[in-house]
Amino acid sequence: MESMILTPRLACMAALVPPNARLADIGTDHGKLPISLLLDGHIASAIGSDIRSGPLAHAERNAKEHNVSLSLRLAPGLEAVRAEECDTVTIAGMGGQTIAEILTAAPWTAQGDHLLLLQPMTMIAELRRWLYAHGYAIERETLCREDRRRYVVLSVRGGAPKREIPLSECAVSLALLRAEGAADYLEQLYLREKKALDGMEQGASENKRLAYQRALVQCIQSAREELK
Repeated sequence: MESMILTPRLACMAALVPPNARLADIGTDHGKLPISLLLDGHIASAIGSDIRSGPLAHAERNAKEHNVSLSLRLAPGLEAVRAEECDTVTIAGMGGQTIAEILTAAPWTAQGDHLLLLQPMTMIAELRRWLYAHGYAIERETLCREDRRRYVVLSVRGGAPKREIPLSECAVSLALLRAEGAADYLEQLYLREKKALDGMEQGASENKRLAYQRALVQCIQSAREELK
């Protein structure tokens, strides 16, 4: 029987799921997140959706072995999930652009009735910008660490005013500044983006990309100073 012990990244996601939630886990893979929550009696029900049949079959075996009821859907994103079937949606381990595409294809997520727990692997600033522009509020950001990598989980809800925010300013959010470990996270982010800027300034003429990188580094630096 396969263990349902979660990695630190998925454990962070699980801790943010409200008690008695009706969960839809998108990109469920082997189903460990929803199965773990079902085993703990933390949630009322769970749907696991994945675009790949192999991992979904694995999730089905895991659910049967652990004697939990997990409704499985073979489909991209939220295509096979109806709004009334869940009140909480988890999307982890995907790029920010992919997450935005999933939400775009499920406009009911923007109405404010569902808690969205989003863990982007890449393009975090781009995802924040998209969320602001489409009426989603970032209520909380949670930082976690797995091996040497830091991850951000965004707790999001629709029904907010739409706002156009410059991309460079989306590298940081008010929710991120309130997160435990924000100072350390911003320090690492600053060092990475400053190194990129230094390299660009050595070999590039003035262009939009260089101007953006300077604005990005300045935004992160301002956030670091705010936390001091």
